[in-house]
Amino acid sequence: LPASMYTEIQRERPDGGNILTHPDYIDGNPDLIKPKKLLNPVKASKSHQELHRELLMNHKRGLGVDSKPELQRVLEHRRRDLLIKQKKEEEEAKKLQSPFEKELLKRHQRLDQLEKQQEKQEDHAPEFIKVKENLRRTSTVTGDEKAA
Repeated sequence: LPASMYTEIQRERPDGGNILTHPDYIDGNPDLIKPKKLLNPVKASKSHQELHRELLMNHKRGLGVDSKPELQRVLEHRRRDLLIKQKKEEEEAKKLQSPFEKELLKRHQRLDQLEKQQEKQEDHAPEFIKVKENLRRTSTVTGDEKAA
């Protein structure tokens, strides 16, 4: 009996029990515009196609995905060599400073040492001397401002 009910339902539905509707363009109506499949912009791009082609070639050769193409390896090698040359040139430039630059550097170092020594001496001086120096500075500044 359940099998007979199924056959009755099949007779009631002319489309064979399919719930999905059929598209209208199958009828062959010439007034309707037939839809076209949309292109995937990623797959349509040249860079994607070239990358895909390169991956297929590497797969056929038996190369792994991790290996880089020859052009990229050469460019990275050149970049690395260029950086090494620049570092060597900078080091040579530092070594081959003119005598004038060397003398300036020595004087600058001496001045830095003198300033450090003065700061150390000021730190060891009694506090009343520090306060007295600050008072002298403020009194000269205020006197200069009054004159101006």
